[in-house]
Amino acid sequence: MAVTSSRAKKQPTSVWLTERPPVKRKADQPAGLDLDKIVAATVRLLDAEGLAKFSMRRLAAELGVTAMSVYWYVDTKDDLLELAMDAVAGELDLPDESGEQADWRDQLRHLAFEYRKLLLAHTWLPKLLGEYLNFGPRSMAFSNATLRVMARSGLSKESTSGALAAVYQFVYGFCSIQGQHRARCRAEGTTLDEYFHRVVEAVQGHPRFAETMELSGDGRYAREGMSAEQMLDDDFAFALELQIAGIEAMRERQRAAAERADGDGNGSGNGDSNGDGNGGGTD
Repeated sequence: MAVTSSRAKKQPTSVWLTERPPVKRKADQPAGLDLDKIVAATVRLLDAEGLAKFSMRRLAAELGVTAMSVYWYVDTKDDLLELAMDAVAGELDLPDESGEQADWRDQLRHLAFEYRKLLLAHTWLPKLLGEYLNFGPRSMAFSNATLRVMARSGLSKESTSGALAAVYQFVYGFCSIQGQHRARCRAEGTTLDEYFHRVVEAVQGHPRFAETMELSGDGRYAREGMSAEQMLDDDFAFALELQIAGIEAMRERQRAAAERADGDGNGSGNGDSNGDGNGGGTD
C-alpha cells in the first residue's frame, strides 16, 4: 500500500488564500522587524545557502531575533517559502498592458527570457514550483501577462494552456538543469567553463562517446572556443524559436481546418438549395 504524507492528504492551500490578522507588536518584540524584512532575508538566505540549509532558526539568526519572533508574522515555514516565491516574481519585467499592437512573438520571447533569468538567479525556485499553489499577486501578474500575449497569437482558447505549457515547461526544464550545473560549480568552487571543459575532455577521446559528441554538436564547445554560458544561451534561444514556430504552425493548421469546415457547411447548404430550386424548375 502506498504511504501518503499527511501534508499530501490535506486540502491544497496557500498563504494567499488565508486571511491573517495584522500583527500587533508586543513590547518585547524586536523593533523594526516586519514581514517585508523577513521575506527579504529569506530570499537572501535561499540564494546564498540553498533550500536544504534553510530553516526558521537560521533565518532568525540572520535577522538577529528569536524564531518565535518570526512566527508572529508567519504561521509556517511553508507560508514563508511561498511569500519568497512571490517576492522574487516581482523582478520579472512584464509587457505594458496597453501594448496591444506589439508583436506577440516578441513579447512571448521577452517573457520567456525573463522567466529564465529569474529561475537562474534563484536556483531554489524551480524546486518549489508545483509544490505550492503560488497565487501571489506578482506571480499572478506574470501569469496574466502571458495569457494576454497568447490571446493575440491567433490560437484557439482551448489551445492556449497547452501552448503556454510547452513554452514554460521547456524554460523550467532547461533552467532546472542549468541551475544544477551552477549549484555543483558553486559547491566545488569552480566555474561553469571549467566544469564543461572537464566533461568534454573526459568523453571526447573515448570511443564510446565519439558518435554522440559528433551528432549532438557538443564538440563545438571545444572546437570553437565557445564559453559554456554562450553555448547554453544559443541553445536556449534556438529552442525557444522552435516553440514559437510550433505555435505559429498550429495556428495556421487551426485556421485551415476552420476554413474547410466553413466551406463544407456552405457547400452543403448551397447544394441543398440548388437541388431544391432546380428540382422545382424542372417539374
